[in-house]
Amino acid sequence: MLMFARPSFILATLMYKHLQERYAPRPPVTVSTLNAMKTEGEKIAAITAYDASFATLVDDAGVDLVLVGDSLGMVIQGHDTTVPVTLDDVIYHCRAVAKGLYRPFLVADMPFMTYPSREQALENAVRLMQEGGAKMVKLEAAAGQAEILEFLAGHDIAVCAHLGLRPQSVHKAGGFRVQGREEAAAEQMLRDAKALEQAGADLVLLECIPASLGAEITRALSVPVIGIGAGPDTDGQILVLYDVLDITSGRKPKFVKSFMAGADSPLDAVKAYVEAVKTRTYPAPEHCF
Repeated sequence: MLMFARPSFILATLMYKHLQERYAPRPPVTVSTLNAMKTEGEKIAAITAYDASFATLVDDAGVDLVLVGDSLGMVIQGHDTTVPVTLDDVIYHCRAVAKGLYRPFLVADMPFMTYPSREQALENAVRLMQEGGAKMVKLEAAAGQAEILEFLAGHDIAVCAHLGLRPQSVHKAGGFRVQGREEAAAEQMLRDAKALEQAGADLVLLECIPASLGAEITRALSVPVIGIGAGPDTDGQILVLYDVLDITSGRKPKFVKSFMAGADSPLDAVKAYVEAVKTRTYPAPEHCF
């Protein structure tokens, strides 16, 4: 009898792995976790990474959310913009990062022109989740993409809406510039954020906008808001790991801070970043617009 009971026990263990994880000392972060962090006022520490080794490192450092961004086109591939990045590129890196993660919530970018219609967006989002292991997809959005976002949400796909500076639109926008400085542009961005939340966005990312606008949008939304160059009052912060570790060469954006100073190892540097986000010492005024 024991010979037959043991395989059944193993099968049950595999079937209910999610229950074991839920009650583990470090349970995996979920959308519900992120919502609770916003409600309780705990800052969300997020980071962008591209491979399994660094994924393990940021997991050990206590990062809450990891993004596999199409910024890999500039950071890893050496392009001037994110436009050349393909869906297969993101799937490849997302799959690698997923192998190194246990606790952090994994989000993947939808690259340039992978969501021009509802049907294409759904097909490509499914690939990011099934082949890449992503738990949420991120798309650069405005109110015009609300229908696409709503379609994805209606198919039970978690979505992050990216507002502010949208790197995929860099050629149309005329370069990498701070967005929302003018009153009309700021008001439009706030309307877009509300429309995208209404459409079903589970998370909003704000990039390169005035700190005051970042605070206003964060207060106006019930979903968590992550900032990069959006001031200290968003619900969380995100930086590219290579910037945290001071690996990136050349001129760096104003919001970037290296955490390698005084750190004995890359792990210590990422831990310092997480602590700075959690204790609200990053971003400081010199990192804000």
